[in-house]
Amino acid sequence: MPAELLKRVQQTVEVGKQAGADDVFATLGRSRTVEFSWRDGKLEKVKDTTSRSLGVRLFVEGRYSSHTTTDLDPDRVTAFVNQALALTRALESDRHRTITPPALYAGRTERDLQLLDPDVQAISRDQRLAWCRAMDAVAHSHSRVISATAVVSDVHSQEATASSNGFSAVYATSLCWLGSQVTLRDQAQRRAEASFYAGTRHLADLPDAEQVARQALGRAVLRLGADKGPTQRTHMVVDPSAATALVSRLLSAATAHSVQQGQSFWADLLGQQEFSHKLTLIDNPLRVRGLASRYYDTEGIAAKPFTLVENGTVRQLYVDTYYGRKIGLPPTTISPSNQEVRLGQRGLDRIVPDVGSGVYITSWLGGNANPTSGDFSFGLRGHLIENGTIGRPIREMNVTGNLRQLFQNMAEIGNDPWPYSPVQAPTLVFEDVQFSGT
Repeated sequence: MPAELLKRVQQTVEVGKQAGADDVFATLGRSRTVEFSWRDGKLEKVKDTTSRSLGVRLFVEGRYSSHTTTDLDPDRVTAFVNQALALTRALESDRHRTITPPALYAGRTERDLQLLDPDVQAISRDQRLAWCRAMDAVAHSHSRVISATAVVSDVHSQEATASSNGFSAVYATSLCWLGSQVTLRDQAQRRAEASFYAGTRHLADLPDAEQVARQALGRAVLRLGADKGPTQRTHMVVDPSAATALVSRLLSAATAHSVQQGQSFWADLLGQQEFSHKLTLIDNPLRVRGLASRYYDTEGIAAKPFTLVENGTVRQLYVDTYYGRKIGLPPTTISPSNQEVRLGQRGLDRIVPDVGSGVYITSWLGGNANPTSGDFSFGLRGHLIENGTIGRPIREMNVTGNLRQLFQNMAEIGNDPWPYSPVQAPTLVFEDVQFSGT
């Protein structure tokens, strides 16, 4: 099948060239997703989805456009490309729009990133049901359980890409997730809720289903009796599972696109010591079995690790070829892969006693961040830290501030990265953070 995908995408490139395009970049992808959802002892939902898509980018007389179709009939693909070409010729020219230079294709790793596990593709219905039943049994073992949901999801994908200036590649990936959501009866008609999800490229790296459910149930039990905490400025300790979202927020505007559009607080930070010297952030697409690992990006740029922030100094941004030309920066990659925080020396259990007092955040409850200013306001769930220990649970609280200032005030980075995310973030500790509660 991969060879067939590559053949079809190469034929599409030829169709575009023969129709008069200066350059063509085409990608053909196919994927199957199977999801089982089990709720309170019953199979609630089964979803089996197969999708395919052909994307074509056309460069014609200084003009550019991109198009997508799911119809792969050869005659209709030819008609589709011809219509796309006609539309492209009607657009305004843009001198910054050119196909990826072949030099950026060079140096693609030959290392096996182990992105495909054949065992994922072979998961049976009986296995999915057995995992669901196992998680459901653990989740319902507590007397306060109102409801519990178990989720099993797996994906198998293939993708082939070719261009008119020499790019050609194909590869396949797999992914499997187990998840458990638990709701407990709390005091005064309240409910305590928590979830735990684990996803990996290979089945051998997944925790067993019972362990996933125990984690979800344990988190829900710790939420019993939650109440609003006090308004205060104090330390903020972020659990690794929540730190991933915080790091993603920080980096979301670190792109040439955002900078060129005037929508990024990273605009003038290159070369500047902007964050705590403790902070080093690396984009690493070559992590073996990484959830966002890849051999090349969607422009065909060969995947290579690079440093975004080194000891607090901004070194690189996410720069694609188009916006890189516009703002005069060399391309790095068009989009994030695995984002890694350089680890510290201690885990959460050793950090909290030294923090003394503060707020320990276990999950976020919405909120927003302004990519231009960095100002943010997030709802949170977590616990108070009192006398160096994790204490009573808290709810209905917000944390506010500015992302630049927050990461300037970073006090410590843990050594316990969250393994089930493309963002490899550990426990993070910040000083002088504003919380709003009672």
